[in-house]
Amino acid sequence: MFQSSVSISRQSASCVSESVPPQEQTFFVAARAENVPLNGIQRRWLRARRRRRVGRAYDMALEIAPVVPVNSRILDVGCGNGFIAHHLSAMLGANVIGIDMEATTEAAIEYRQFDGQHFPVADRSVDAVLLCYVLHHAQHLDVVVSELQRVLSAGGRAIVYEDIPESWWDRIVCWTHNLKWRKRTGACTFRSDAEWRTLFNSAGFAIVSERQLSRWRNFTHPVCHRFYVLKFNEDLAQG
Repeated sequence: MFQSSVSISRQSASCVSESVPPQEQTFFVAARAENVPLNGIQRRWLRARRRRRVGRAYDMALEIAPVVPVNSRILDVGCGNGFIAHHLSAMLGANVIGIDMEATTEAAIEYRQFDGQHFPVADRSVDAVLLCYVLHHAQHLDVVVSELQRVLSAGGRAIVYEDIPESWWDRIVCWTHNLKWRKRTGACTFRSDAEWRTLFNSAGFAIVSERQLSRWRNFTHPVCHRFYVLKFNEDLAQG
């Protein structure tokens, strides 16, 4: 997650056992202590949970792959468990670097820990940056934009997933999400599609394409989602 800049909205786990909520860990430990035969149930539950994470990441990688050239250099900011980066490496033959605040990540990828503000890659060193459900956590969005401009090569692209409070139901879901995260990463800032478009353009990013995604793609977070493909124009940013 990002500290004072961007935080991860995607699930992050350094190992499968750490992905189990504390109250559920307590339940499993107590059950074993009483010799209740729940070990097999626990293993199946953890496997199913992992398959859901890997499957969601694969679906997102399938959406991202068509808009990123083969053999690209890709930076996944706030990569969480790293599975999107892992899938894109295989699909595109790409050099994908995942960065996050944790010491390690779950998937077998090139991973770098960073301070939550400055991306640990060289200037103009990547062709695409992934920002998957992280921008609404940014406490200093200007820092994120500055880093995007710095690391992207000429004509580089940013791929953005965002939650959009389009209806009253979406606003309730976003409000609930904010309650969950604000003490850990600061208050979330959810924006409308029009507000994101204005922000991207003012930062020097032309919108190549965008589309709305089903709110039901994740039943645990049923909110309107949008998928943006942005192209950085250095002349536009300077203007």
